[in-house]
Amino acid sequence: MLYQAYQTQSDLMSPLRLMAQHLSGSPWLQRTEKSLGRKLSAVCDVVSRMRLTHSRPAYNITSVTVGAEEVPVTEELALTLPFGSLLRFRKADAGLSYQPPVLLVAPLSGHFATLLRETARTLLQDHDVYITDWHNARDVSLLNGGFSLDDYISYMIRFMETIGPGCHVVAVCQPCVAALAAVSIMAEDDNPAQPTSLTLMAGPVDCRVNPTEVNRLAISKPIEWFEKNLISHVPLPHKGFMRRVYPGFVQISAFMSMNPERHKASFRQMFEYLDEGRLEEAATIQNFYDEYLAVNDLPAEFYLETVEKVFQTYDLPLGKLQWKGRTVDPSAIRRTALMTVEGERDDICSVGQTVAAQDMCKNVRPYLKTHHVQTGVGHYGVFSGRRWNQQIYPRVRDTIHASMG
Repeated sequence: MLYQAYQTQSDLMSPLRLMAQHLSGSPWLQRTEKSLGRKLSAVCDVVSRMRLTHSRPAYNITSVTVGAEEVPVTEELALTLPFGSLLRFRKADAGLSYQPPVLLVAPLSGHFATLLRETARTLLQDHDVYITDWHNARDVSLLNGGFSLDDYISYMIRFMETIGPGCHVVAVCQPCVAALAAVSIMAEDDNPAQPTSLTLMAGPVDCRVNPTEVNRLAISKPIEWFEKNLISHVPLPHKGFMRRVYPGFVQISAFMSMNPERHKASFRQMFEYLDEGRLEEAATIQNFYDEYLAVNDLPAEFYLETVEKVFQTYDLPLGKLQWKGRTVDPSAIRRTALMTVEGERDDICSVGQTVAAQDMCKNVRPYLKTHHVQTGVGHYGVFSGRRWNQQIYPRVRDTIHASMG
């Protein structure tokens, strides 16, 4: 009923937003200085953007600077599966020296993998970059079955096998647990596609360490509460009709309710910039909300298992995590170099939660292990922004290239 109510409300508001979108670009609402037309246009623009979308935004990575050369980039589907695709950012390789392949593992959360656009763009300077491009569960037919944490780990193994030997993995936030599990299984099986290096960035490997408000919220209710109150069925007319999901609109509503005044101020600032003709400054806010308000539904099985096994029962650090009936054993990893990265001010995955992987991988030789705590950054600053580009990325790059031996 929750999803159906949301869908009904969205359908009713759609004509108003479409009209506002049309009027915001109407030629008779000229954006001349201090004109009434520009003010009305600004109002329409803001109103048209105050809505959720459910399709992945574009990555918009069309070129990258390699050395002193600007190299064209095209997107290429390397593998497509029901719940996610392996997307490659292929560079025009004329004259380029070998660059190691990197699998960038994006969270399967209430947002799309495009949140890692900047991370991918930076990695592209020195690497052949692939990304886990997760699909919106409401667009996946029930005929494709469910998608659990086991399936997530299986997808990661399949993606690495598709890339082939010599791959390097960079996992950001939520998928650090699944990435470590996948590499552990591949190492135990002596899979030739096991990665040369594994970089875990700001991930909840062991949530018992320095619990954050996010961690406390996860253990504040039994898993049955999460299932009863947060899981809904996809309504018509979507392809995934009757699939059980954790709706993206529920997650984004929770995020925005944590700091509503900040979002109100941002929309007010957007209006003022448009009214004053400061379009470049307005575009910065517009681009942020175009991404932030694009929401992705999660398969219910995956969401509930992640909450329970990662945040409530701590299966991986306690040696209890299972994959298809097998116990996941990180000590099986021997040849894969390991790097962990944390942000000093991270209030989602606090300092200590990611570095815990270092002790779990006890058979990785010390010279293959690296840990970095970045001062002055919160969660998003670990993989985006100035310090990511200038201080964190060079260390990640050096770890990847050094491990190639």
